[in-house]
Amino acid sequence: MAEDDTIKIDPLGKGLVQEIGALRRSVEDLSKRITELSERDHDTGIDVSNNRNGQAFVFEADAKSLRQVNRVSAPPLPLLLGIDRAKSTLLANTKRFANGFSANNALLWGARGMGKSTLVKSVFVDLAAESNISLIEIHREDILSLPSLMRALSGHNALFLIFCDDLSFNRPDRDFKALKSILEGGLDGRPDNILFYATSNRRHMLPKHDALNADLMQSQEYIEETVALSDRFGLWLGFHACSQAEYLAMVDGYVTHFKLAATDYRADALEWAKTRGNRSGRTAWQYVQNLAGEHSVAIHF
Repeated sequence: MAEDDTIKIDPLGKGLVQEIGALRRSVEDLSKRITELSERDHDTGIDVSNNRNGQAFVFEADAKSLRQVNRVSAPPLPLLLGIDRAKSTLLANTKRFANGFSANNALLWGARGMGKSTLVKSVFVDLAAESNISLIEIHREDILSLPSLMRALSGHNALFLIFCDDLSFNRPDRDFKALKSILEGGLDGRPDNILFYATSNRRHMLPKHDALNADLMQSQEYIEETVALSDRFGLWLGFHACSQAEYLAMVDGYVTHFKLAATDYRADALEWAKTRGNRSGRTAWQYVQNLAGEHSVAIHF
């Protein structure tokens, strides 16, 4: 082999070896990075160790922990009137979950003050004493933390009902993805020990101002995505404004339950609702609180 040929071949071979070595190191670095990300993703950093001390909690996203609630304020289920179908449906669904059977995530939507969030809490209180179910409230602004919270809870034996009141989306591009993870799960599906309930004043959780202020095309895409998201709830429970008879029945129920020595209060209760501008369970409760105060009685659940 000629000397000038050897000079040409040796640098090329040395260069290939160097490139292969650099490629191997890059692959090793990438593999290490993937492992680190996987471990970081698995370790959510959320402390749920205190869930053995109680059954009701509020998720504190900043502290990455659960704050225990010693007493859930909720009326007994028989006092929730005017929502019979929603009450029986949600109670049956939650019982199935508490007994270890299949159950659906639920969206409670409709008229304000008609007991959407109250029903969730009352159902939980009704079942908590005889089941292994825990209630965790998550604030709507912390929806982005849902996937991490799910991973932290999925390895526990307890059953968790995650509840978000007045759900809406301030950051749809991120919040949608986080909520989808609990409604459908990823490749491994939603954990069997987690159920999600949410309330909203609108059926599709769509804020009115977004459709008015955004670009037409973007608004249409946002509406379609929001509707598709609400479709992922297995249960839709509608709440509607109550009639005068239902409103008075709510007032009567509270007066009887608390044994208030009050008579001829119905006309006053109707006037109270008129000044409030609506008849609802919340209005009935506010009137009875005022009535109890007038009779020097303190009432609470």
